[in-house]
Amino acid sequence: MSTSTSAPPRKPMPSALTFDLHAKCSTTKARASTLHLPHGDVPLPIFMPVATQASLKGLTYDQLRQTGCQLCLNNTYHLGLKPGQAVLDAIGGAHKLQGWDRNILTDSGGFQMVSLLKLAQVTEEGVRFLSPHDGTPMLLTPEHSISLQNSIGSDIIMQLDDVIATTSPDHARIHEAMERSVRWLDRCIDAHKYPERQNLFCIIQGGLDLELRKQCCEAMVARDTPGIAIGGLSGGEAKEDFCKVVDTCTGLLPEKKPRYVMGVGYPEDLIVGVALGADMFDCVWPTRTARFGNAVVPSGTLNLRHRSYAEDFRPVQEGCTCSICRPRDQGGLGITRAYIHHLTAKETVGAHLLTMHNVHYLLSLMGSARQAILEDRFPAFLREFFANLYGEKSNYPSWVVDALRGVGVDLMVD
Repeated sequence: MSTSTSAPPRKPMPSALTFDLHAKCSTTKARASTLHLPHGDVPLPIFMPVATQASLKGLTYDQLRQTGCQLCLNNTYHLGLKPGQAVLDAIGGAHKLQGWDRNILTDSGGFQMVSLLKLAQVTEEGVRFLSPHDGTPMLLTPEHSISLQNSIGSDIIMQLDDVIATTSPDHARIHEAMERSVRWLDRCIDAHKYPERQNLFCIIQGGLDLELRKQCCEAMVARDTPGIAIGGLSGGEAKEDFCKVVDTCTGLLPEKKPRYVMGVGYPEDLIVGVALGADMFDCVWPTRTARFGNAVVPSGTLNLRHRSYAEDFRPVQEGCTCSICRPRDQGGLGITRAYIHHLTAKETVGAHLLTMHNVHYLLSLMGSARQAILEDRFPAFLREFFANLYGEKSNYPSWVVDALRGVGVDLMVD
């Protein structure tokens, strides 16, 4: 079967979002915008924390609100298993189930089939796999994925795509997965019951083959979904290749729609991604690394389990406005590195506190990038960010330098 590059005959899809593009960097491809969704406005660019099981590990939703989060992820696969579709339908969706009054994005469930379950088989019908609970055969189709997401009630829902690792040497399989993802998008569009209140995003596939990515962009853009994701990355490919794919795709996507690069969470990846024209990112990394005692700060990460922090009574990050770093006389908790060091090996609250800081840090970083774009000083922001992160220019990774040179910023020249 071949991929049709023209949209199939159907009525234009209703959209439950509006996208206001406020400013574009005069040098790079960075954009500042606002995404208006059913549960509130979301400033872009943004990092989205991952609340897999309808919970950000260790945090209440009040604590998540304190980080400034306006949009978080839930996982369709996990919520479909537990509590299950019947419970979601009975309570009226995931917002009510978890007490979250802001926006939710759900993935399609397909990635978990491939990443978590070795015994998964992809056919044109869908993804066949064995239940991790009792070993019974199960099938996730595009139609069932959309039905689950309709029951979850998320503000942004993702198509079921055929996911294959970018590092796969099987080019024919990558080509097949790209074309199948387009066909599955058509099935997702037809199955979507609530387009007037839930926004379906397509997912660009094609591995590291830029020609396949271009073909997929053309076919997906023709379907005119409310937003567009770039998928299949963060799977172990070289950062240079990652950047080429993002740069190629953003150059072909509509200006007036949000662009979401899936599975990206390291600060340097986020900032380069913004420079390459992407708006939305997600990853479990900042929350997962918190559980290992690591704090994300402008100079990288601090392993607060190390004994050198046992008598360090400074805040986790000097000048940080998150609720754990802010002094008590400014309404914060006034938590010190020494206290986190004391807790990390013994008490789960240490991980919870670092999770709050790490999520706040990445949200704040995106907010600072956005402000720099609005004020058209983003190249200066890039120079300051990478100087803080790596120190000497000789420490800058070549992939960062090359990617930013490609959009007009040479970090090696003062």
